[in-house]
Amino acid sequence: MSGIGRVVTIGAHILDVLGWPVEEIPPGQGSARLSQIKATAAGTAAGTAVDLAKLGADVVTIGAIGDDLLGDLLTEAMRRHGIDTSGLARKSGVQTSATILPIRPNGERPALHVPGATRFLTPDDVDLDLVAGARAVMIGAPDALGDFTGRGLPDVVAAAKGGGALVAVDVLHPGHASDLDRLAALLGTTDWFLPNAEQLCALTGTLDVYSGIKKILNLGADGVAVTLGADGCLVAWPGNDPVHLRAIPVDVVDTTGCGDAFNAGLITGLLLETGPVDAAALGIACGSLVATGLGSDAGLTGLDQAIDLLRSAAPATARRITSLLPRDQQRSTV
Repeated sequence: MSGIGRVVTIGAHILDVLGWPVEEIPPGQGSARLSQIKATAAGTAAGTAVDLAKLGADVVTIGAIGDDLLGDLLTEAMRRHGIDTSGLARKSGVQTSATILPIRPNGERPALHVPGATRFLTPDDVDLDLVAGARAVMIGAPDALGDFTGRGLPDVVAAAKGGGALVAVDVLHPGHASDLDRLAALLGTTDWFLPNAEQLCALTGTLDVYSGIKKILNLGADGVAVTLGADGCLVAWPGNDPVHLRAIPVDVVDTTGCGDAFNAGLITGLLLETGPVDAAALGIACGSLVATGLGSDAGLTGLDQAIDLLRSAAPATARRITSLLPRDQQRSTV
């Protein structure tokens, strides 16, 4: 056993279709040749679920998808990683949430998105016993879940907390300060809020990340980890100044899914009972690896690979994390 155990992800499940490299969109009915086109399971629930499974967690995922071919593809993509997809509710008459991503040579990615079925999740779709039996629950995209955010998530959090689970939250959209009223109760009960810097500042209506962190901690959250792209991340919890961790330089192909991989790495570190800073460092390693390939399921192959990258960038952190693994896994990471 990895020591990670069962993790439930709940929220946005999106099928991404990516093309790389896209230097320009041809005018009219012109065409362009690409090196790669790929379809992946993405979104703050599905993407994080895939990375958690790669890191060794026993993952169950919950969300709403369409009763369509896109939903079939998304479900199969997750099953290939050993994820339990029995919690996915198929919604008739609505398509699976999907995004077309033309990936630029520098890794940037404009997005063409259909919101689809994600917002149609209902309380009746959720098995709270699954939630109560998890070691961690990742709530992905509460800002995109429609009525479920107010009607269903409070029960999810109560079940998770009742079972002693770690609760982490990440948002999907850049957001607006008006969204904070809708999410304040959830964020006030979460263990970790995991936005990027743009999302945090937009949601809190602040001009800098430090003010945004303070505002979220004042709501009652136990911790905030903010990804900063090429600048790494900030980790903060009550009674401590935010800690800045540097990024790990890699050859970037595509930044899609890096935030989801960060979330998976941080959750894995916390479940291995590292401190928040080492857990965030593991998150950075996972996000860096995903950036080296196309799509949210690229680059990262396993926990040993992430630790190996950390060993070159932060040897002491890699040693501390390795020491928390079962003895047979400690040998495999050396």
